[in-house]
Amino acid sequence: MSSLSLRRATADDSRRLTQLVRKSRAYRGDYAAMVDGYVVGGSYIEHHPVFVAVDERDRVLGFYALLLDEAELDLAFVADEAQGRGIGRLLMEHMIGQARAAGLSSIRVVAHPPAEDFYLRTGAHRTGTVEPAGHVHWARPELRFDVA
Repeated sequence: MSSLSLRRATADDSRRLTQLVRKSRAYRGDYAAMVDGYVVGGSYIEHHPVFVAVDERDRVLGFYALLLDEAELDLAFVADEAQGRGIGRLLMEHMIGQARAAGLSSIRVVAHPPAEDFYLRTGAHRTGTVEPAGHVHWARPELRFDVA
């Protein structure tokens, strides 16, 4: 793997994070509606802890967004071409450290169904199922990372 670093995202990263979400292979077919028109906005990035994994050329290879008030992982993506290189695991370890530093005891994740195994492999445990609602027409696994 090339040199990788994590940094806090800025509003200037909005376009690149939005593109990473919209281009994700995990959201093709039936799941495409979830990211159609989705925007990771600059104000969202500035209001929440959003961290990006970047290479030596500052290419965004992945990111996560943590909602501290809700103790919830809101977004987590790794670029399709960067998957399988440990970036997702690095992001989850960092997220847990940020949650711990903020005094949280656990982090809730409502996962995209194909991502459930990833979260289980990185230390989350399944706590239930979130039933379909609104524009989401499928059940989603609910998981939790214990932080403390």
